[in-house]
Amino acid sequence: MPINDPHWPRADVWLAQDHPDPDILVVGVPTSRASLSPSQADLAPLEVRDRFSRFSTFHGEWGIDFGEVSVRDEGNWPVSELDMHQMPDVVEGLAASLTRGPLTIYLGGDNAITRPLARSLSPDRTKVGLITFDAHHDVRTLDLGPTNGTPVRGLIEEDGLPGQNVAQVGIHSFANSAGYRAYCEEQGVTVFTVADIDQRGIGSVVEDALTVVAVKTDAVHVDVDIDVLDRVFAPACPGSRPGGLGLRDLAEAVRICARNPKVAAIDLVEVDPASDQDGLTLDVMAHLVLSAVAGYAERV
Repeated sequence: MPINDPHWPRADVWLAQDHPDPDILVVGVPTSRASLSPSQADLAPLEVRDRFSRFSTFHGEWGIDFGEVSVRDEGNWPVSELDMHQMPDVVEGLAASLTRGPLTIYLGGDNAITRPLARSLSPDRTKVGLITFDAHHDVRTLDLGPTNGTPVRGLIEEDGLPGQNVAQVGIHSFANSAGYRAYCEEQGVTVFTVADIDQRGIGSVVEDALTVVAVKTDAVHVDVDIDVLDRVFAPACPGSRPGGLGLRDLAEAVRICARNPKVAAIDLVEVDPASDQDGLTLDVMAHLVLSAVAGYAERV
């Protein structure tokens, strides 16, 4: 493929359009200091943008060309040096101050950003919904602070988000404890496991998750922790394990969420470029970002 082929529009050129009133806003949130496992996830927002030149704006299987969707890339927020206690309030304030279009895509960073980003959607957290695609429940206790293992518990216990407003998709086999599952059940969190997806199909499960969350809320934040994938697709995610989702299922899930008008924001997190051989996991992250854009193109 010639690098300047005018008949093969590239995703990096699309991202660079800097539209003044965009449909999609892209923001880098480079954080990793709250990670329980050592990680340089703060490098991912810059690195994943560099992978976009490998992708076109046309999804040949879905028949969607998102080239006419307007976008502005806000660059990276200066948050990489903040500790886990400083970062949430700063990120929430920055997110709340954005002039939002219909959909904001956040490039993380670790999973600790999900909590402040979801909080920023409304001061009335009963009107906010959360869908997580994750191997883990992310309801570890808050004893060690707001780590990347605590965003769901923190939202419920300290921020006023009802557990009934949360749906989790892709929970893995040996990635959680019985106690954390019981906590989710007690709080009314809806849980869909990998086995549920195998039995029912990703489309049915995600539509159910959206129904559970969107019907009672004004805006939905979608958290895509890329460790929900089987480790063969995401070797540079510290928490990825065998037995997770396939990339095609997760891409379809992101597409379905992005085309729903209640979905106001999507974050993609937990990729460590420093451990990514040949850029495989960064390519996966880029693929998922563009799948969200393609889904949004079906909304308009």
